[in-house]
Amino acid sequence: MNTFLIVHESFHFFHFVTLSVFSLISEATKCQDKPPPILTIHTISEKGRTGKIPSPRSEDEILSSPNVKALSFSELKTATRNFRPDSLLGEGGFGYVYKGWLVEQTLTAARPGSGIVVAVKMLKPQGFQGHKEWLSEVNYLGQLHHPNLVKLIGYCLDGDNRLLVYEFMARGSLENHLFKRTAQPLRWETRVKIAIDAARGLCFLHSSESQVIYRDFKASNVLLDSEFNAKLSDFGLAKAGPTGDQTHVTTQVMGTHGYAAPEYVATGRLTSKCDVYSFGVVLLELLTGRHAVDKTKVGVEQKLVEWAKSHLDDKNHRIFRIMDTKLGGQYPRKGACIAATLAMTCVKPDAKARPQMDEVLAILKTIPSLKCTLPTTPSEQQTPASPLTKSLGYLDHSSPMNLTPRGSPLPAHMRTPQGR
Repeated sequence: MNTFLIVHESFHFFHFVTLSVFSLISEATKCQDKPPPILTIHTISEKGRTGKIPSPRSEDEILSSPNVKALSFSELKTATRNFRPDSLLGEGGFGYVYKGWLVEQTLTAARPGSGIVVAVKMLKPQGFQGHKEWLSEVNYLGQLHHPNLVKLIGYCLDGDNRLLVYEFMARGSLENHLFKRTAQPLRWETRVKIAIDAARGLCFLHSSESQVIYRDFKASNVLLDSEFNAKLSDFGLAKAGPTGDQTHVTTQVMGTHGYAAPEYVATGRLTSKCDVYSFGVVLLELLTGRHAVDKTKVGVEQKLVEWAKSHLDDKNHRIFRIMDTKLGGQYPRKGACIAATLAMTCVKPDAKARPQMDEVLAILKTIPSLKCTLPTTPSEQQTPASPLTKSLGYLDHSSPMNLTPRGSPLPAHMRTPQGR
């Protein structure tokens, strides 16, 4: 059993976290020659994190939130230049995402290239379910504010038109950076940074006064700004967590095949450990550069979790067998072992054996970063985007919103413990 000393800088006291659910560092060091050092984890109070989800609110109460502004359809039509094709950033199962410009002070339409750049998501008419998910996003993002959650600026409800206006995320989705053939490979340091940022976002949701379960954590819902800061987007499937003496929330099985936790798929019982499972899958994607589910492959190679397990269960723990070849070997062996072991712990079939997200975050912060000896790729230079880059938008990057269909009801044949 490992005990980690946590120094909380805000309150100047020492606090011990005992991770009895797993012996992570000892497992990771099976691929090391030396025993691991004692880890001291420093946690800092994060600024800019606010939000409390009260008891269920009516639609009128949600839409009257002072934190988001109601925008007219005509204003957004002007802001996106009449939703012209050359303003289109992407398309997905939910609808379309357009690039637009608003005056920062008034949030009225601005001339292209002036004011602030925004992403305007126009939902396809999908009846009650579509409206419910749209309203859920306004509800949660209208109240929850954190550096690692995408900012919702406003919304529009005009007849059958339902739109959401977000901050513009210049680097697009993690999914495109990992899997798009034309994308520049992400360096090790950048991958670790993204994992830590995403973990912070989930930690915030799980530790809020009223717990929120994200329910659709996947690479396409992790968005990146110009400096590769990661933020969680698309809260259409988010759900209030259990309260009082409840251990779970029972709900219709919604999610994305390959990311949904097996116990949730089988029973519909939702807990924060379901998000932990999904995080583990995305962490494996960051390490391996492989999709959660790849139907072009056969057998054990088709499902990332099973494929990774087949290699990491090997007594020799040959970490290089699973690492993304696009990294070119430029990663610290020990850090990769810790990350891989952590990922496999997150995706354990038994939810009780998985760590909490705050434990996951604490471990991620200990991973040593290896300074890359290769030149920084143009797409990863940590400098603000120039006016020209901003005006070009997404010619070379993905859309600022999720361009893959949002998680949907999983087919009956997938609702088994094996249906990951």
